[in-house]
Order: sequence, then C-alpha cells, then structure tokens
Amino acid sequence: MPTALPSLLSSAGTYAAGLATREGEAQAATGFASYAWLLVALPLLGTAILLLGARRTDRWGPYLATLLSWGGFVVGLILFFMMYAQAPGDRGWAVPVYEWVVAGSFTANLNLLVDPLSMAFVLLVTFVGSLIHVYSIGYMAQDTDRRRFFAYLNFFVASMLLLVLADNYLVLYMGWECVGLASWLLIGFWNMNPAYSTAANKSFFANRVGDFGLSVAMFIMFFHFGSLDFATVNAGVAGLQGINQGFMTAAGLMLLLAACGKSAQFPLQSWLGDAMAGPTPVSALIHAATMVTAGVYLIVRSGPVFEASPTAQLLVVIVGAITLLFGAIVGCAKDDIKKALAASTMSQIGYMMLAAGLGPIGYAFAIFHLITHGFFKAGLFLGSGSVMHGMNDQVDMRRFGGLSAVMKITWLTFGAGWLAIIGIPPFAGFWSKDKIIESAFVGEGWRPWVFGLAALIGAGITAFYMSRLFFMTFHGKRRWTDDVHPHEAPASMTVPMIVLALGSAFMGLILGPTGAFSTWLEPITGAVEEHHPVLPVPVIIAVTLVFVLVGGGWAWRRYLAEEVPTVAPTGNALTRAARVDLYQDQVNEALLMRPGIHLTRSLVFADGEGIDGAAGGLAAFIGGWAERMRKIQNGFVRSYALTMLAGIVAILGALWVIQ
Repeated sequence: MPTALPSLLSSAGTYAAGLATREGEAQAATGFASYAWLLVALPLLGTAILLLGARRTDRWGPYLATLLSWGGFVVGLILFFMMYAQAPGDRGWAVPVYEWVVAGSFTANLNLLVDPLSMAFVLLVTFVGSLIHVYSIGYMAQDTDRRRFFAYLNFFVASMLLLVLADNYLVLYMGWECVGLASWLLIGFWNMNPAYSTAANKSFFANRVGDFGLSVAMFIMFFHFGSLDFATVNAGVAGLQGINQGFMTAAGLMLLLAACGKSAQFPLQSWLGDAMAGPTPVSALIHAATMVTAGVYLIVRSGPVFEASPTAQLLVVIVGAITLLFGAIVGCAKDDIKKALAASTMSQIGYMMLAAGLGPIGYAFAIFHLITHGFFKAGLFLGSGSVMHGMNDQVDMRRFGGLSAVMKITWLTFGAGWLAIIGIPPFAGFWSKDKIIESAFVGEGWRPWVFGLAALIGAGITAFYMSRLFFMTFHGKRRWTDDVHPHEAPASMTVPMIVLALGSAFMGLILGPTGAFSTWLEPITGAVEEHHPVLPVPVIIAVTLVFVLVGGGWAWRRYLAEEVPTVAPTGNALTRAARVDLYQDQVNEALLMRPGIHLTRSLVFADGEGIDGAAGGLAAFIGGWAERMRKIQNGFVRSYALTMLAGIVAILGALWVIQ
C-alpha cells in the first residue's frame, strides 16, 4: 500500500482535476435551460395544492399530481435534447435559484447543476415516477385518502430531483432529508395499522444514522476546503500536494455511512424489508427505482474524495460485495413476494456500490445498472402489486401458483423483469450487471478473485431466488385460498407495466453494446479505462451464464417440477436464518439498541441523581436554612430588642477575649 499510494493519489488528482474542471466550467444557463428549476417546482406545486386544498381536491387531485409529474418529465426531456446537441465538454449548466446562506466568506446558494449525471437521474425519476403515478390511479382507486397519497408522491419526486440537481452538499443534504421524510410518510401511509407505523419509524431511525454520517462528512469538507460546492471540493482534492489522508479517509467513511443508510447497505440494511408495509407503488418508486439508489449517486458524485482515499474506496467495494450476497441469501428464503423483491433490491444495489467503489473503471457501469434496475425492478414491484390486486392483497407466494393463465399481461411483463434481473441476454440486466462482474475481476492480488467471485456467486443466487419467485407465483399447481378470484388489473395499472417491461427488454440492448451510456457520462466520470481482467472476458461471460442457468435450473427443479407446500418446511439452519434476515434485527438489538437503552438509562440516572440531585440538594439546603431564619423575623419589637442585646453581648465578649 505505501508504494502504491503515490500513484493512487496521482490518479485521484488527475480524475478530480477533470471533474473539477468539468463542474467548475458549468455554463450559466440561458434560454429554456434557465427554467430547469421547474423540474423541482412542478411536483412541489402539486404537493402544495393537494395538501392545502384538502378534501376539495379529492376528485381531481390525483390527476393533477400525475399531470405535473409528467410535466417534469417533459421539461427534463427538452433539457436532455438541448444538452445532447452540445459538444461533450459543454454539457453542463449552472442554474441559480436564490442566495440561501451567507455567513462571512462562506456562501451556500440554492443553485442547480444540470449535467450528464444529474440528467440521467432526472429522466429516470420523472419517467418512472410518472408511470407509477398513472399506476397508482388504479391501485389506490378505492382508498378514501388517495389525495394525500398523491401529494406525498409529488413531494418525493420534487425532493429526489432536488437531491440529484444540487450543485453543493448543503442543498444535496436538504434533498436527502426531504426524501427521507417522504419515505417515512409513504411507508406509514396506512398508519392506522400499528405494524406499518412501526415500520415507518424503523426506516426513519435507520436513515438518521446515515444522515449523521453525511453531516459529519460535510463538516470535514468545509473545515478542509472552506466550501461545500462540488466544484470547490473537487478542485481542492485535485490541487492538494501533501494530501491529508486522514481527512480524506474520514470524509470518505462518513459519506459511505450516509450511503449505507439511504441505500440499505450492510450494516444499515435491516429497514428495507419492513418498508414494504407501504402501498406497492411506494415500493416501486422509492424502495426500488430511486431513493435507495441515492447512496450510489452520492458515491459517484463524490468520486474524487474516494479516489484520494484508497482505504475508503476499498471499504465501499467490501460493503457492496457483502450486501449483494447478504440480500441474495435472504431473498432465497422469503415467501412474501414484496419482501423477496426488497431483498433483491438490496442485493442489486450492492452490485452498484461494488462498481462505484472500483473507481473510474466502474462509475459508468454502476449508474448504467442503476438505470436499468430502475426499470426492471419498478416493473417487478408493479407486477407484484397487480398480483396482490387480483389476490385480495395476499403476499404469500405459497398461496399463489398458476396465475399465468388468468393474468396474462402481468405474467408477460413480470417475466421480462425476471429475465432482465437474472441477466439473460439480450435483456437489460445482462448488459449492465455483467459489466460490473467483469470489472470486479480487474486488479492485482487477492481483490479481483474475492470481489469477482462474490459478484459471480451473487449472479447464480439471484437466478435461483428470482426464478423461485416467478415459478411459485405464475406456474405450477394453483394453491389459492377459497376467498380469492384472481383477475387481471385495469389498464391504468397494466400500461405502465408494459412500458417498463419494454425498457427491461430493450434498454440494455440499445445502450449497452453501443457504449452510448458510458460515452454520455464521460464528461463526469471520465472515459472508461482500458482494463484487463484476471480472466478473459469471454470466459467471465460464459461462466456467469452457467451460474445463472444452474441457479435457474435448480429453482425449476425445486419449485416447478416438484409440488410447492402451502406451509413452509422447517428448512436448514441457513434457511431459518435467512427468513429472519440473517438475524440482523437481533444483532442490531444486541449491539446497538440494548446498549443504547442502558446508556440512556445510566445518563438519565446520572442526570437525575447527580447533576439534578446536587442542584436540588443545594436548593433544599438553602430553602431549609431560609425557613429557619424566617422564624426570627416575627414582627415583635421585644424579639428584635433581645436579638440586639444578644449581639452586643457577643461583641463585648469577643473584645474581652481578644484583650
């Protein structure tokens, strides 16, 4: 490590200099680009109208919220074509909104940065988000409070767009907190159920741990660079000669902590399964396609900081590798269709984190997989919602089976997402996830073998548990309860599913082989470096497909060729552990919650008996003494005369003793 450090720092400086130059030269927005603030303002306007309008907006409020979300997509699409028409070096606009914080020499303006990275997220959030708005019109049709639900959806879209469009960490932090609030509101939307309210609180508290990390990282960067602007921080990293490894490592670790909280990565991943308590469109929008990927965005946007700290960068890869396997193992044992998909989300984001931790070689692939995942995972969640819609809100896959015959559209669209996530060519996941596996095999020493094999094994397990989910739900013997009559969802739900299925099938084919997406991100992430994996690329691709086919084949044998019991068998020790998330809640309770409770009680006791006790004891002493002295002041002249006589006698006695 010591001998490699200078070259790593030189590489970091070069990369950061490129980013600093790129972001530092963002042109002042002119023409329609100066209206980029509409991306945030339109859905925020919908939130205000629906919440302030209250019951008066019940009838038309959901349609207005959907229209405003699509309006944001139209604005984003126009900006995309404007940016695409420019030379790569000119693709970036600084959009001032207003002067926010001014304190001495420090300023933090609420400005937006529209560049290729933020634009990729703008199109994902607005397009997928708008499709989910349309889906929700049918899904929430019978909910008496759906107006409030759509207000929260609009608020989330606005918050997520603010997060990815921010040009400094302070504005990013504001968006970061707002998406956390929106997540809490939507998970606990049906808060009349105490379990759902508890799940929302669990999500909120777990994210607060990550938010603390982002706060500390901001303090470190401000102390070291005197600013929180991306361009200033990146330029500061590039310009440091005797770079302080301690500062960079601390900042990188705190940013990683923030990413782990928001993106449900190890060890802060326990909240994501419980977050499925929210309505299914929430799971599709927030906990599959957008918010949970914010941590990946943070890592890539803060790339120069991690490039300057090999230790922090390595930990990002380690966290990603652990989480992708953790989520995959948990997904193998879940019978709840939404919780199985939640475990899958955790695992797939682990792939993205692993790629982001690899540095410039993996940044573009991490974002590429993030985009494709946003399509096929949102489609899978909406498909699960369609199944629940037709099965009286049941989620137990052991009570499904044979649904392909009665829910043709859901089966076909869900199948496209299934083939995409397991990486069958030419579906989207093959082009994005396999590039991450290939990149994981690049490097020296033990790292490519450990991380590459982890990614490879994860692909095989993913094929197993996703095939298990698909077969248990749509094929095999019908295991329905007597009170259900499965039926296809209405068009308002199936049309978004079809659109997302088309993206799952063809997006990777359009953007992958052509290298169009990597080229689009080059002004931000740099050109993808020429790399040479420790194994030939054709071998990696072939072995990956073998793992996928073996995993899918094993699932076919267990859950299609054999009859699926309606009651889960006991299973082995690993299966039982996976059913309870590998005892993550128990670990958190033992390591964090109970020690925290004991610490809190100890502090309360010390405060009550020590600090308050001392102050209270002193007050009681003074009060008691004053009470006794008060009796002397009784208003009788004879008592005062006697007191004066006693004083004179005491003085004379003292003088006599002295003489």
